[in-house]
Amino acid sequence: MEEENNILDDYGSVKISEEVVAIIAGIAATDVPGVAGMSGGIAGGIAEILGRKNLSKGVKVEVGEKEAAIDLYIIVEFGARIPEVAWDIQDKVKNAVQSMTGLNVVEVNIHVQGVNFDKEIKKESESGKGI
Repeated sequence: MEEENNILDDYGSVKISEEVVAIIAGIAATDVPGVAGMSGGIAGGIAEILGRKNLSKGVKVEVGEKEAAIDLYIIVEFGARIPEVAWDIQDKVKNAVQSMTGLNVVEVNIHVQGVNFDKEIKKESESGKGI
């Protein structure tokens, strides 16, 4: 069977970089309700929330000939049900990467790095219940 990445077999091969797969995965993950943002990792004990400009941050990808494995480092919104958010991310990321690249996604691992409290704090301070 022909490899999925070698789209133009007569003319050469098409290779999809890990950066492209990481961007696709990052966009799909940030579109899931309950995701506050992607985490660039723990630096000095504080998780850094990254904006849309750095969508490949917080995403680690291993791309083979026909398969991809993806690790996502996320920050969830306070009050979100983490297992449901994680399952939604896995589903959306797998579907997005497979449909856009033709790679078979063998695993999507979710690493919850923190919880974003900003919205909850703002609501309390606006209603007079906060500090």
